[in-house]
Formats: sequence, C-alpha cells, structure tokens
Amino acid sequence: MKISTKVEFGIIALADIAIYSENGNAVSSADISKREDISQKYLEQILVTLRQAGFIRGQKGSRGGYTLARRASKIYFSEILNGLDNSILADTYSADDDNESGLRSAVSSCIWDKLNGYMREYTSGMTLEDLIEKYRKDSADEAAETMYYI
Repeated sequence: MKISTKVEFGIIALADIAIYSENGNAVSSADISKREDISQKYLEQILVTLRQAGFIRGQKGSRGGYTLARRASKIYFSEILNGLDNSILADTYSADDDNESGLRSAVSSCIWDKLNGYMREYTSGMTLEDLIEKYRKDSADEAAETMYYI
C-alpha cells in the first residue's frame, strides 16, 4: 500500500503535537519541522488540514503554536486517515463496477473489499495515544540497550 507523504507527515505532526503539548504548552511548526525533519512550508499546509479536520487548535502570539483539540485517546486513526486523505479507507466500488466481469468482481470482493474492511476495523480501534505509547516503549527499549562502559 502506498501512503502519501501528506498522510505520513500528518500523523507524525499530530503525534509530535500530542507528545510535546502534554504540559499545556503550544507546539510551534518550526519546532515540529526541526524535530521531525519536515519542510516547514509543507508542514504548515498539513497543519491547516489537521486544524480544519478538528484534530488541533492553533494559538496565536509569542507562545503560539498548536495543541490537540481533544485527548489523544479520543482521536482514532480512521478519523486521521479520513481527515488527511478520504480515499484511503474508501470502498473500492465505483459506478463502473456494475459491468465487471465475473473474475474481476471475484477479485474485488475476495481481496480488495476484505482488505479495506480489515483496515477500517483496525484503524477504528487504534488511537493516537496507542501510537504514542508504542513510541515511548520503543524509545525506552532503545535507551536500555545502549550501554556505556568506562
């Protein structure tokens, strides 16, 4: 499956905001851009989409930036994917499908429809908080593996 950079960077930016705004401070696009190595101009376009989709709130001023609009445990990946690119979880059915041959219809119903269904089900059960917990666990495991000897 191919996911656009807009979707990938959108998920990364959302997770970064969730992690770095936990103490109530807003996270600037410049900080996200530096930490995650994303072009700031491109990131700002993605942040507009995330704000319009209702995932983040913008704050103006010298301490301005972005915070989550709701808790990470209440933001599901199905919503994020639909907010960034509504074609990812869309059904594969099109108006031309009524004229499909028997084999094409079988492939569609046997493979693509089932894969889309599994993906919708999986992303509907996974939250942004789940991703953040996995990130923290993996980071802690990496830190524990690093040994320094004197």
